[in-house]
Amino acid sequence: MALRHWGFVYLAEGCDPARDTSVVDTGACRTVLVGVGRVEQVVDAARRLVDDGAELVELCGAFGPVWTAKVLDAVGGRVPVGSVTYGAEATRQLYDLFGG
Repeated sequence: MALRHWGFVYLAEGCDPARDTSVVDTGACRTVLVGVGRVEQVVDAARRLVDDGAELVELCGAFGPVWTAKVLDAVGGRVPVGSVTYGAEATRQLYDLFGG
């Protein structure tokens, strides 16, 4: 079975998941991108993606393992949940973007 519908949740200042949702639909696969402005919004955003038919949820690296675990718990194992991670080689660049 091929993946037909998945979602990605990202964190960016000023995002509102009610407003900042984009859909890319190729006809073969539907991708839903949801922006949230606060980390705690990821749980509801992911739950909504799954309720709307997403077969897989990915989270941006900003959520880290704690929020990824909360999403896993919230969706109750109905779909796989993954998160973006960065290697040590990206530490300086990430700090330059977000740390200072």
